[in-house]
Amino acid sequence: MERSPSSPAANHVEIKVRPRRGDNVGHPAPVDTSSRPSATPFRLTAPSGEDKPFKRWTSWLVPSFVVVNIVLFAVTMSVNDCPKNSTSCLARFLGRFSFQPLKENPLLGPSASALEKMGALEVDKVVHKHQAWRLITCAWLHAGVFHLLANMLSLLFIGIRLEQEFGFVRIGLLYIISGFGGSLLSALFIQSGISVGASGALFGLLGGMLSELITNWTLYANKLAALVTLIFIIVVNLVVGILPHVDNFAHIGGFLSGFLLGFIFLVRPQYRWISQKFTSQGRTATPINKHRTYQYALLIFSLVLLIVGFIVGLIMLFRGVNVNQRCSWCHYLSCVPTARWNCNSQKEFCETIQFGNQMNMTCERNGRSSIFQLSDNNPSRAQVQEFCRQLCS
Repeated sequence: MERSPSSPAANHVEIKVRPRRGDNVGHPAPVDTSSRPSATPFRLTAPSGEDKPFKRWTSWLVPSFVVVNIVLFAVTMSVNDCPKNSTSCLARFLGRFSFQPLKENPLLGPSASALEKMGALEVDKVVHKHQAWRLITCAWLHAGVFHLLANMLSLLFIGIRLEQEFGFVRIGLLYIISGFGGSLLSALFIQSGISVGASGALFGLLGGMLSELITNWTLYANKLAALVTLIFIIVVNLVVGILPHVDNFAHIGGFLSGFLLGFIFLVRPQYRWISQKFTSQGRTATPINKHRTYQYALLIFSLVLLIVGFIVGLIMLFRGVNVNQRCSWCHYLSCVPTARWNCNSQKEFCETIQFGNQMNMTCERNGRSSIFQLSDNNPSRAQVQEFCRQLCS
């Protein structure tokens, strides 16, 4: 596992950001069964004059998630307190909520050290300092205003529709577990820098939409068109993730987790059972199983695979396994080098000397020196890396 020493150090500075996903995603609409051809054995009408056989939920959890993310971002900015640590803050009239300089954080947000304090994913702390909670908290943090805005708009666009159809319990569990799955895969492949963002959980919602379409196949009109459209949207979003500085492993992990969870949480009764239940003709017909055999098979297979995957992944993580060392091509899933960009971020080397709460630092690349004021006498590695990046930029 590649790690940077604390001081004096070769400090590799990198923040992996999980951007928005699925802005143009629409959940395939269930079949309006009242307009099915007359060849259908039963006309599907809900009892008591209801228009739909499935309950429509009021969405409150997804908007609550959005509020929580916004509040946590505000708290992160308060903890960051840019004027206390920098003389070139952006929008200084905001006081302690002002942003770090654009050359340090172009997304209009806090510093890496502030994100680290709030619970960003840093593999070294997860493995060696027993801070496994970072696998959860990192999905609720964002690197900047643009990052937060993009992810929250995507969450509202995708999540509200799903919560209305399947309820807050199932969608809430799908979102949180998918976020954990994205963080876990990211930690297994990206061992340096820190990672924040909700896009792993957002990809989980996309994966759940795909598996829900597959397992509830009999309830959908224009099945093939809906399937091709959804797959196209997912593939496009995953391809965008191969750009540098984007944590595509979190996207892939979240998508796979959500895809398996969709077979578990988002199962609907088959069309013939609904027809029998909600029609007068159906009440005298031969009883029909509520779910099909393949739905049960997919549920059991997905549950077993998900549990085994999480257990194996956690064991590998806490044993310090770097999966990139065992898979020579896997790094291309997160970044593909081209003539326009390089996937290997430039490493900055700085010499540091600390006197109490002051750190004298010299960048070896450009020879610049500066003295940084420390909030305490024991600065974190992320904070030292950030100072080095500022000095060498």
